[in-house]
Amino acid sequence: MVILLRLDKERYMEHIRDKDQIMNMRRVLDKIEIVLEKHIIQSTDFMDPYERKLARSILNQFTEISYRESGGFKEAERKIILIYPDYYQYDDISIPISSLVVEGYIDRLSHRDFLGGILSLGINREKIGDILIHESCVQIIVKNEIFEFVLINLKRVGKERVDVKQIPLEDLELGKIDYKDIWTTIPSLRLDALISSGLNLSRNESQRLIESRKVKVNWEPIERVFKDVKEGDMISAKGYGRFILDIIEGISRKGRIKVKLRLLK
Repeated sequence: MVILLRLDKERYMEHIRDKDQIMNMRRVLDKIEIVLEKHIIQSTDFMDPYERKLARSILNQFTEISYRESGGFKEAERKIILIYPDYYQYDDISIPISSLVVEGYIDRLSHRDFLGGILSLGINREKIGDILIHESCVQIIVKNEIFEFVLINLKRVGKERVDVKQIPLEDLELGKIDYKDIWTTIPSLRLDALISSGLNLSRNESQRLIESRKVKVNWEPIERVFKDVKEGDMISAKGYGRFILDIIEGISRKGRIKVKLRLLK
């Protein structure tokens, strides 16, 4: 008789306060369960930095496994997590992601256009890694399980016809990031003050956005309008875009804080 391993998932997740991440973390525990039971390699879908932080808080509770993160290149924002028995050598493990290059008349197309083009094929966002925008092409990282489907079926992005080819992961390069720098002064480093200034919203509008869980700091949903933001933090608001608190320069003569915000286009 085979005895199947069943983890007490609730115990391993009792520290997770973000209810929206419960199912995501249960899937991580499902992967861990398979690794422990069958002694095989498992991989998650792509996760943002916040999701991977939560996943690591669970993975680090298990001494019998090892894990590594991979997004195709070192600076990737979205990465998968490979989970494997601790006696495996990572260098011998095949990474289940592939990369594509998209070419054509794409100079007027944005990151949102390319993401939308892939999602319109019926593919889940979690199967897609970083989308790297270059002058003459766009590089896209995907899970192997959808690679051939995208390669064959992605014919248009927006209104433009495109050509899609496979490229080695080694050919991936950091994409160009369009941004606009603005200097401004704010009364405090509270999140609602930053949102109001960075996105040109009233203080009440920014507070409503935060309280409705539409604002993230470093990819983590935040509901506290009074949260202090630090230099280097990434702030995003659903439907409005995102920006970085790039520099905190000091206090003006009127007692306001002078900052530089980097608005990502």
